[in-house]
Amino acid sequence: MNRKQSPWSLGREAVHVGVGDLEGGDAAWRARGAGSWSIAPPPAPAPAPVPAPPSLAALKPAPRAPPVPSFTLCTPAPRQSCQSTPSASVPTQSSQSALRCSPGPVSGPALFGVSASREKSSPQASCSRAQGRMGDQGARPGRLMPMLALLSWAAGLGVAEETLARIPADKLLVITVATKENDGFHRFMNSAKYFNYTVKVLGQGQEWRGGDGMNSIGGGQKVRLMKEAMDLYARQDDLVILFTECFDVVFAGGPEEVLKKFQKTNHKIVFAADGLLWPDKRLADKYPVVHIGKRYLNAGGFIGYAPYISRLVQQWDLQDNDDDQLFYTKIYIDPLKREAFNITLDHKCKIFQALNGATDEVVLKFENGKSRVKNTFYETLPVAINGNGPTKILLNYFGNYVPNSWTQENGCALCDVDTIDLSTVDVHPKVTLGVFIEQPTPFLPRFLNLLLTLDYPKEALQLFIHNKEVYHEKDIKVFVDKAKHDISTIKIVGPEENLSQAEARNMGMDYCRQDEKCDYYFSVDADVVLTNPRTLKILIEQNRKIIAPLVTRHGKLWSNFWGALSPDGYYARSEDYVDIVQGNRVGIWNVPYMANVYLIQGKTLRSEMNERNYFVRDKLDPDMALCRNARDMGVFMYISNRHEFGRLLSTANYNTSHLNNDLWQIFENPVDWKEKYINRDYSKIFTENIVEQPCPDVFWFPIFSERACDELVEEMEHYGKWSGGKHHDSRISGGYENVPTDDIHMKQIDLENVWLHFIREFIAPVTLKVFAGYYTKGFALLNFVVKYSPERQRSLRPHHDASTFTINIALNNVGEDFQGGGCKFLRYNCSIESPRKGWSFMHPGRLTHLHEGLPVKNGTRYIAVSFIDP
Repeated sequence: MNRKQSPWSLGREAVHVGVGDLEGGDAAWRARGAGSWSIAPPPAPAPAPVPAPPSLAALKPAPRAPPVPSFTLCTPAPRQSCQSTPSASVPTQSSQSALRCSPGPVSGPALFGVSASREKSSPQASCSRAQGRMGDQGARPGRLMPMLALLSWAAGLGVAEETLARIPADKLLVITVATKENDGFHRFMNSAKYFNYTVKVLGQGQEWRGGDGMNSIGGGQKVRLMKEAMDLYARQDDLVILFTECFDVVFAGGPEEVLKKFQKTNHKIVFAADGLLWPDKRLADKYPVVHIGKRYLNAGGFIGYAPYISRLVQQWDLQDNDDDQLFYTKIYIDPLKREAFNITLDHKCKIFQALNGATDEVVLKFENGKSRVKNTFYETLPVAINGNGPTKILLNYFGNYVPNSWTQENGCALCDVDTIDLSTVDVHPKVTLGVFIEQPTPFLPRFLNLLLTLDYPKEALQLFIHNKEVYHEKDIKVFVDKAKHDISTIKIVGPEENLSQAEARNMGMDYCRQDEKCDYYFSVDADVVLTNPRTLKILIEQNRKIIAPLVTRHGKLWSNFWGALSPDGYYARSEDYVDIVQGNRVGIWNVPYMANVYLIQGKTLRSEMNERNYFVRDKLDPDMALCRNARDMGVFMYISNRHEFGRLLSTANYNTSHLNNDLWQIFENPVDWKEKYINRDYSKIFTENIVEQPCPDVFWFPIFSERACDELVEEMEHYGKWSGGKHHDSRISGGYENVPTDDIHMKQIDLENVWLHFIREFIAPVTLKVFAGYYTKGFALLNFVVKYSPERQRSLRPHHDASTFTINIALNNVGEDFQGGGCKFLRYNCSIESPRKGWSFMHPGRLTHLHEGLPVKNGTRYIAVSFIDP
């Protein structure tokens, strides 16, 4: 046997003792056989080299006389079932005389190789056998003396364990298998480097013949490679080998922690444990019973002394595509082999954490400036985190933080690692800019113009534009006529091609893939507003295969990435999603889904992503198909929120039935509406006191942009149903207008709600400033555009307005568009004859400010008027 033997005999058969738990805290003696109890004093234990593992050529039970790290003390109890604490929960056996089994002190486990057969034996069974011997006579005092002697011996062993030297960190060798290098491999190696692990990689440059994927059997090639590699280490008794997967594993702790936890197991080999049985569920009954912790073996990670690992993998005589986990499982469930190799499982995930089937057990923990994954079921901090099976997205989430990649104290530790500095290059990388207009999109001309403001050499850009909408063809034409002077190569695919979105996106990506000089493919959807001119440079300098800038909808948590996926592959909110969107956690984040705008390296398109059809998969949307394919290929997708990049537009309710449809976007896209239609000097009203007062209590201030004025006039002329300045007016209550104007009401073109919202958002703050203490409700019954011309209505006679206050916004320029015009306040004999386009008057409506419209001499004058708080 591989455990230390002691020359003490127990009559006709030996007592077999094993540690019951990885920590040795709930072990119990197991007395086997029905012999009498007689014990000779044991020799003093002493540390010894790791014994060579036994040969499996002729495995058979050896005389069992190991040291005693724990025990169950049996004493008479009148007619009660035998109970053992803590032990296996098996039915008790009653007899005329029963025993009560109580735990005794537990010695330190480090000196002992622990037999895995302890997971099968039962103190109740032992006690039952003892009952058969003792009958109704009860326990004789003489039989208790050996137990007391063992108590003293076990306590002495605990002292010896405490003084046992720890294994030096340089005696740990990590071995993994990687026939290729992908993002997961580099993440694993970076985590190993962070903790100063020594790593040996097997299989590099070889063809993988170990199976097709995570849902099929395979992996035997890893065992064969281990078998070959272990020849070099088979005789190094003091060397510890840790084998682990690499593509879906990160280290969360260092070698010292691993070795300390391994030593405490008192086993020669420790495998990762799993709550799920794979690949043969029929073997479940053959596993030892485990009452606290995970029962089944997981071959994704194991640790052991080199001679034992070597002898273990020497048993392999199968093919590369046979299953490695089944191979190790069959050894473990064989009691004789399990004992010969002294194998146990990491039942409580102290060293290895397999995430599959355990997603509800693990959480991210921040403490003392460190990030760790914690198993809350067992209160352990596993060292190697394995995203086995369908849990790779969860592992990617943990990998954003572990090992200390992001902490609350220090932020992002890897953001500036392996980056590029474009300021040092003479020739910038060549970028294909893919632009996709897949639905009617508000503010499209500005989107296109922003592309030309990117801080990037235009000679290094080429354009691919897919426009699916006939509605936007005029915008594309205007843009191309302007862009062709700066960008030499522009390819346009219009609505006449009738391409699906997936086909168009495949075409755009392939446009870069087929060009060996294309270094990056930058895909931008038309609903992305890039307000940061350095966006492209920033993304290139991060040097990731796929990376996207974070863009969100204004005032909402809607963004262009998902932090997690639901079981059916759609959106699920990750624990950190809100913090990332709101900028409470800043960094570069590995995410399962991104869309709308992203950068892909050209060499990635020509290697890992060299197929042409990445936007088509099952019935998924094109962006979901791309991300699913990237995940399956092991290509990480990152989102950066290190800078403010821009925002997303809402396109869902964009109505194209009007002439200037952006005017109606004040609710859906308020920031963009403001940028387009509100005068750029509007904010100075509150900061620089630019409000003028040309007449008493008549305030004059900038409100509309030139574009707002022009589009509002265009919209009214496009509608064309001017009232003609008649007294009879069916549009108003009572049907009669005392002082009529030639006008069109906002309600007639369905702009009323937009206009009232404009009053509440932009006029009301000015009202409060100039009429201190007055809080307007922003309500108006009459909102209209007036048209003055010599041919129709030249002027307006004196009148009071039916309002608390009135706004009067000039929509075109005096001197350019018309001559004459203006407004005279009769009470104050004060006239304003040169109104500024986009500026508004604000004056009281009733009682004090009788006014008239001055005659227009030629041309056409337009004003927008509202009677507020009537």
